[in-house]
Amino acid sequence: MSPRFGRQRSAPEETPESTTPKPHSRSQGWRRLFAGNRVIWVMATVAIVALVAGLGLGQLIVSPGQAAADANAPAAGLITVPIENRTLANDVTMRGDATYADSVDVSIETGELAGAPIVTGQVPEVAAIFDTASVALEVTGRPVIVLPGDLPVYRTLRVGVSGPDVLQFKQGLSAAGIDAGALDSDVFDAQTASAVTALYAKVGYPAPTGGTEIEGAVSGAEAGVTSAQASVDSATNALATAQGAASNVDVVEQGNLVRSAERALVAAQTDGTPNDIADAADAVTLAVARRVQALAPRDTSTEKAAVTAAKAELTRAGETLSDARDGALAYLPAGEVLYLPGLPRRVDEISVKRGSSITGPVMRVSGATLVISGSATASDAALLTVGAPAILAMPDGDQPATITSILPAEPASGTAPSSAATSGRFTVLFAPDALTDEQIQAVQGSNVRVRIPVSSTEGEVLAVPLAALTAGPGGESRVELDPGDGSETVLVEVTTGLAAEGFVEITAVDGSLTVGDLVVVGR
Repeated sequence: MSPRFGRQRSAPEETPESTTPKPHSRSQGWRRLFAGNRVIWVMATVAIVALVAGLGLGQLIVSPGQAAADANAPAAGLITVPIENRTLANDVTMRGDATYADSVDVSIETGELAGAPIVTGQVPEVAAIFDTASVALEVTGRPVIVLPGDLPVYRTLRVGVSGPDVLQFKQGLSAAGIDAGALDSDVFDAQTASAVTALYAKVGYPAPTGGTEIEGAVSGAEAGVTSAQASVDSATNALATAQGAASNVDVVEQGNLVRSAERALVAAQTDGTPNDIADAADAVTLAVARRVQALAPRDTSTEKAAVTAAKAELTRAGETLSDARDGALAYLPAGEVLYLPGLPRRVDEISVKRGSSITGPVMRVSGATLVISGSATASDAALLTVGAPAILAMPDGDQPATITSILPAEPASGTAPSSAATSGRFTVLFAPDALTDEQIQAVQGSNVRVRIPVSSTEGEVLAVPLAALTAGPGGESRVELDPGDGSETVLVEVTTGLAAEGFVEITAVDGSLTVGDLVVVGR
């Protein structure tokens, strides 16, 4: 075949017209658009429906305010309340802090200790209670004994000293049940020293004494007394010897000499010459003089002086022995006693521990009794009395209490003191009735509500709100009684009683009032 008639026809080429979508191709595009954004279409539909529904409901719903505004005003009427039968009571209410009163820092006197004041034991725990003859602390192996008193320690007490601190100590011993002698005497004597020994035995420690050095001094003083007594005995014997009477031999001998001289004088007077007589008379005189001298008492001034000196030495030796023995008696060191007023006391805080050195206050103590301290105005305080009952709002319910003190509040630091009239505040203390340990722990350090009833009616009385009272032309009190049947109200004169809690007690002067009667309080 020739090329003209043998060539095969090729497929027609695509033209732009061949790519134009056909009619059914548009619907497929819309379906694809809707399928890819279905969520958006649903949300738009819901929004449109909600809008239409809201517009429809807005035409049907009316707000209460709009309904009240569109409504007609109610007819004017009386506002009444019924007369009640109730008990009325007036209370003074305040807030009070629950604390332990009279909190003070405790310091121990350590000036007389030879070494460092080291705490060696008996360290109390917080909340421990100190009473008479309690051991507050042990310092360098020695106890610090608690006794009642408010005079601080300022010296060691020994036999022979006197003063108000001795009197306080003896009274403290008496409080501990120990006999310290006369309680009106301020002298520390041997009986007081014996009481010291009893006090230390009570707390389980040996009483302080002078030790071996004092014992040696006592022994030496006793030897001195013995020696002085021997000197007195020797001097006394010498004086007795010197003052002794002449012996019988001396008396006879002197008598014989006098009588011999007298016989010689008689012989001379008979046969002798005048000179012989004179000589014989002189001989008699001499014999008599010698007899007087021989039989006269001796001069014992030297022996007497020796006795006086020996006795004085004995007195000195006795005083030395007494002082030595006093020094050997028990005494009270300044660092082994702690005076605290108002026992018992409670330990609030401990500042030392075993093994530590004392450099300041060792602890803080307060009164052992929980108290509630509140503040009242002068007008409220005038309604209160010591001993009056009160009610505490405790965590576990109301708790009865008693007013123990009503005193003007102390002025703030840095301000001038003022009287209750000018300060306008009073501090009121309350003592709760017996509390359990759990109640004390729950309320300690907290602030509680205190209610003090100051006046009340005797049982239930007729009472109306204060708003029900009106004043008549003469100042009399009245209530307006609504019969409740649509008839006119009636004014009833009343006498008023106690007002409390927004109510007032009433009694009809003319007419009668009963529970449930309606009285007008407003229009």
